[in-house]
Amino acid sequence: MANALAVAGANSKYKEPGASPAGFWAGLWHGIIAPITFIVSLFAEGVRIYETNNNGRWYDFGFMLGIGAYASNPEVRQASGV
Repeated sequence: MANALAVAGANSKYKEPGASPAGFWAGLWHGIIAPITFIVSLFAEGVRIYETNNNGRWYDFGFMLGIGAYASNPEVRQASGV
């Protein structure tokens, strides 16, 4: 059974038999939730921040856009002193 929050890992819906690989939208989602997923992955064996069963560059592009949302947030930069 796939996990309810669509996170990457052993129980990912993209690892089920016959599932298509993760694409742009999955990459974007995984990038957005990566900070939270990283903390969860320290304690849960089946959770990862990056889906290995992906379609390549489009997944990577979505993932980087999701992660980049944190880097471009002016409130985050101000709090860190940058």
